[in-house]
Amino acid sequence: MTAKTLSSASLVLYACTLALGLGIGSAYWVLSGDYPFGGVRIGAWKTWPKLGSRNADPYARAIVTRRGDVPLAVGEGLSLSATVDSGGVRLDSSCSYRIGAITAQARLWTLSLYDGDGAPASSDLGRSSFTSAEILRDQDGKFVVMLSREARPGNWLQLPKSGMFSLVLRLYDTPAASGSAALDPTAFPPIERLECGS
Repeated sequence: MTAKTLSSASLVLYACTLALGLGIGSAYWVLSGDYPFGGVRIGAWKTWPKLGSRNADPYARAIVTRRGDVPLAVGEGLSLSATVDSGGVRLDSSCSYRIGAITAQARLWTLSLYDGDGAPASSDLGRSSFTSAEILRDQDGKFVVMLSREARPGNWLQLPKSGMFSLVLRLYDTPAASGSAALDPTAFPPIERLECGS
């Protein structure tokens, strides 16, 4: 075998290894983040209305498969997530937040708190979510959920001791699931940042 043939074979092997590494690396990067296409921003909340439909893009399907998620179908409801407050600042457990006072019409909704790793946040009370059936409301039917590390009166979820966190609002049997045209920003609760500590 000549040096020229050996050099060409090494170059082909290098190119194949590089292509394989870039392909696998870019696929892992895309599948580790949010769904890359079809997202709709509604204030602080973001949703992917087509995620549970037949029209979901291949990347979304791959991410759902990798995570083991079961997305809500179009007729079942709508799932919204928030990693920022209404001012666009990343949610941080060193701050306190107020969420309310209304949400889009739905037969039932849940509001869940997740830590920076995407796991349900642990708390001293052993809860990380509220449902519309158990939440305390005022005489007008409006609600407020407080998020902080220290106990608050009323509807309160304890934030993780440190780091970033996220929220997921799931609306079951809602007209908002019919498509992005029905997603009115005034129908979704703002996430208001209050005081921030250390």
